[in-house]
Amino acid sequence: MSAQLITEITILVLAIFLGFEVISKVPTMLHTPLMSGTNAIHGIVIVGAMIVAGSSHQDGLLRVIGFVAMVLAAANVVGGFVVTDRMLEMFKKREPAPPPDSD
Repeated sequence: MSAQLITEITILVLAIFLGFEVISKVPTMLHTPLMSGTNAIHGIVIVGAMIVAGSSHQDGLLRVIGFVAMVLAAANVVGGFVVTDRMLEMFKKREPAPPPDSD
């Protein structure tokens, strides 16, 4: 294995452990706002995946991986906005139910 591959695998493993530790320490009340915010940041991942998928000097496997990364990141962005919208709906005032008609 090359030194660059070992370095990249090491960074990946450390990122997984760090992400797990950070998310597991978040209180339940803050989990939804934190996750909706971080999901919205996945727009950066979409841009990176577009660069990888659109690069002219690569093989077909990298194009497929770039496309899959774009699809998954886009789903994560949409999910983040859906969660945020649901969360904000909880704070809106509800209209009182109309009284039942008594004929």
